[in-house]
Amino acid sequence: PPPPSLLSLSPICFLSLTLSLSTLRAPKIPRCPATCSCTKGSAFCVDTKAIPKSFPPGIISLTMVNAAFTTIPEGAFSHLHLLQFLFIENNDIQALSKYTFRGLKSLTHLMWFVSNSVLAQIMLMDFFFLFYLLLRDLRGNSFRCDCKIKWLVDWMEKTNTSVPAIYCASPFEFQGRRIHDLAPRDFNCISADFAVYETFPFHSVSVESYEFNGDQFVAFAQPDSGFCTLYIWDHVEMVFRRYHNITSRSAVYCKPVVINNTLYMVVAQLFGGSHIYKWEEDPQRFVKIQDIDTSRVRKPNFVETFQLDGEWYFVVADSSKAGSTSIYRWNSNGFYSHQSLHPWHRDTHVEFLDVGGKPHLILSSASQPPVVYQWNRNQKQFAFFSQITELADVQMVKHFWVRKVLYLCLTRFIGDSKILRWEGQRFVEIQTLPSRGSMAVYPFTVGLRQYLILGSDFSFSRVYLWDDLTQRFQPFQELNMRAPRAFSLVSVDNKDMLLAASFKGNTLAYQHLVVDLSAK
Repeated sequence: PPPPSLLSLSPICFLSLTLSLSTLRAPKIPRCPATCSCTKGSAFCVDTKAIPKSFPPGIISLTMVNAAFTTIPEGAFSHLHLLQFLFIENNDIQALSKYTFRGLKSLTHLMWFVSNSVLAQIMLMDFFFLFYLLLRDLRGNSFRCDCKIKWLVDWMEKTNTSVPAIYCASPFEFQGRRIHDLAPRDFNCISADFAVYETFPFHSVSVESYEFNGDQFVAFAQPDSGFCTLYIWDHVEMVFRRYHNITSRSAVYCKPVVINNTLYMVVAQLFGGSHIYKWEEDPQRFVKIQDIDTSRVRKPNFVETFQLDGEWYFVVADSSKAGSTSIYRWNSNGFYSHQSLHPWHRDTHVEFLDVGGKPHLILSSASQPPVVYQWNRNQKQFAFFSQITELADVQMVKHFWVRKVLYLCLTRFIGDSKILRWEGQRFVEIQTLPSRGSMAVYPFTVGLRQYLILGSDFSFSRVYLWDDLTQRFQPFQELNMRAPRAFSLVSVDNKDMLLAASFKGNTLAYQHLVVDLSAK
């Protein structure tokens, strides 16, 4: 007989052998989900609350009808490695994960009645594996053919995948057309947005930008603090930083002008007279070089600089009852009085423009409609030329050009603002812009886009965009700024920024951002 020790171990060995055999049994085969019916290689699911996590092996076709879920998470089908056909019908799916279809390397057919909101997300997904598909069946979908499907048009143009006819339901210009017949150029999907880029913690009533010694500067007039403040663009930090102050008394305008590589600053003040400063490099400071005659300029409101026949001038709009808008000319040592225009009219703004080689000044006034003065080269004087319109209460007139056509914008504090077009002999009104409490208007271009911003003291300031088709301005965006008094556009380091001087709030810099609507 065997030794006793071996006999005593026999039950243990038997138990071990039994456990080993149990671990070698085949794994449990997943059952068909309760909301599905399964046959060999296919599954048909109805009213499923979520995508089942397990199916019988060998599923190559999956159909889901009346899905009770609204989102499809990441890797929802990754366990179906052999899946070739996926049909999703009568669903209300609103959101997809970026990697919803990851792992479906065998998929060759997809039919999905997709909502427009889901379609907008597809471009953001890892969804271009569908180039491997032999068919992408989107029949039965009602498409709004706008920028949200531009990517699909582009995809159809580039792929050799066979795609059935899919038709546009809207907008009107595409209604009834096959998506396959559209081209990416049919969509105008590049828009823009003005977003606050930098906030300056002070009130201001004027802003002027200028370049000097290769740097970009802006000058703000701050009547409350008594400063004419200069900021310089920091190319490293990509912001404006404080550079220098000119101490003044109630500055209303700080106008820079560079003559023969020398920087001068005309500082117009309500009290204590107005002055001209010169920038010195060593030490870096502004030095007052000239006073402006207070008997002529009593209550300055605006300063404009311009060149005529190679000579520099500046004009100060005087808004007092006893003052006179005056022109000063540079004579190599300083600016000296050249001409006084009409007195007693309480002028608020002066605009210089050249029409057909003839220089003009347009004066806006609180007491009469805007008037035009034309330069007489023989007398080297401006002479009264015409009155633009019968409108009173015009605070400011600015001009702009569109395709070699001259336009004016007249902004009013009480009535509607106007757009006028030059017709060869006179200006003709072509558009009315609603305005209330407007004291500043500014036309400007960014790239090929012609904008106009109309400030308001009582509501949002409005940005308009020029429409070439109608040759009118269309509302574009509303900006929240308090009592804007002046605007200036600065383009630096591939950034386009609109600066807004605010009389009752923080001064702001808005960045012009290009937005691709097809990527949203």
